Amino acid sequence: MYERIMVAVDGSQAARLALDEAMKLAQAMRAEVLAVCVVAHAPQLVDIGGGFVEDNRASSAMTDAATKALEEARERFAQKQVLGAVRAIDSYGESTAQVLVRAATEFDANLIVMGTHGRTGVKRLLLGSVAESLLRETSVPLLLVKETSVA
Repeated sequence: MYERIMVAVDGSQAARLALDEAMKLAQAMRAEVLAVCVVAHAPQLVDIGGGFVEDNRASSAMTDAATKALEEARERFAQKQVLGAVRAIDSYGESTAQVLVRAATEFDANLIVMGTHGRTGVKRLLLGSVAESLLRETSVPLLLVKETSVA
């Protein structure tokens, strides 16, 4: 049924669970998996006394985190013998959901798998929900894997 599965990864526990689920489906269906990590680049200006300059430290840290998350996905593909590829995508000016929709279209994905933290109330209001935005913006079936907290 699914030939090309795209999974969003970011190094979080929720994303790891989503990657596990995508790999299980890929093994059962002999599908290909694309692990995508969106790198957000928000311009940061720093006053150096004589004017403002762009500070790239935050972008560098985000790129490093994406590299680590994608390397982990690559290793897990090899361990589980899943046909998989990884890709980092810069989000310059687009929301994470928009980037994921574009990536799914380019990959011709039959399914998108994504982890969710399951935030509610004020936390969700303040932090937003990439999963909800993606659900609204994509026409590709979306499997959400909720991170469960152990009490």
